Amino acid sequence: MEELTAGKGSRVQHARYGPGVIIGVKYAQFVVTFMDQGIIEVDKTDPLFEILHAENKTIEVETVSAVETSLLKILRLWGDASEIVPLGDRWEGGTMLLQPKDPSLKPKEIPVEAFFHKIVMVRDRLRVLEQQINSHKLLSDEDKVNLQQYITRVYGSLTTFNVLFKQKEHWFVGGKGSED
Repeated sequence: MEELTAGKGSRVQHARYGPGVIIGVKYAQFVVTFMDQGIIEVDKTDPLFEILHAENKTIEVETVSAVETSLLKILRLWGDASEIVPLGDRWEGGTMLLQPKDPSLKPKEIPVEAFFHKIVMVRDRLRVLEQQINSHKLLSDEDKVNLQQYITRVYGSLTTFNVLFKQKEHWFVGGKGSED
């Protein structure tokens, strides 16, 4: 029996991101534009995600979707693998200088690439943490939402470093309108 999945134009609700509309369908994710959050990819298995009204239903190859989801989880949890995120061109070969207030103390010089790598690793580990929270069997939905909101505030605190990223799609995005 072939299973149908929601397609573009489907109205959805997410406990963290609010109401939205599916604008794209991938194997393991929906690309959703949320009214208050913008465009976000949401895992099809996200327990905080609900399809309110399905439009343009299409046949899903469930086995491929399940395999892709499993592989992504394995790679993120055990492989310490992360996508390649390019540093902005203007920062390549640059250095950061941490200058103490006391002029008798020696400053610390750090290659921007090394610092950027650490920032990307923080972002990747926050994503893994989000996945572990969402799939945790003992946490209540309310606890998951509360933890997700906290992680969103952490992302907001890291938006200062968006200047280092070459592509806007890799930026940190916190809660809109909140003080992070």
